[in-house]
Amino acid sequence: QVRLVESGGGLVQAGGSLRLSCAASGRNFGSYHIGWFRQAPGKEREFVSAISQSGTSTYYEDFAKGRFTISRDNAENTVYLQMTLLESEDTAAYTCAASGLSPGNSNIAAMLRDILEYDYWGQGTQVTVSS
Repeated sequence: QVRLVESGGGLVQAGGSLRLSCAASGRNFGSYHIGWFRQAPGKEREFVSAISQSGTSTYYEDFAKGRFTISRDNAENTVYLQMTLLESEDTAAYTCAASGLSPGNSNIAAMLRDILEYDYWGQGTQVTVSS
């Protein structure tokens, strides 16, 4: 069992930055891939970014490339999502999730974009970008 708690959301002006945190409690945090998803009002939940168990592999949706950076500190059981150059379209509830997928899976980049591959979810943190 893994419990995930997000923090760091808030109101920011367009062009600004925020750093989201995903703090985990429970056993074997380092054995889980961690993903970030977001959901805007009236829209489906979408993949933002993910990071492998060791942190050596990272994955980004196209809109996040060059603006967002995912990282993790397994000693602190925390994953971070640094977001820069924020736009009004980034306004959403951001949620982190843990996946126990095998690291040897050849299709892992695609699988980590699928919400069904995640076993545990946090409650989310709201990000609002004003234009």
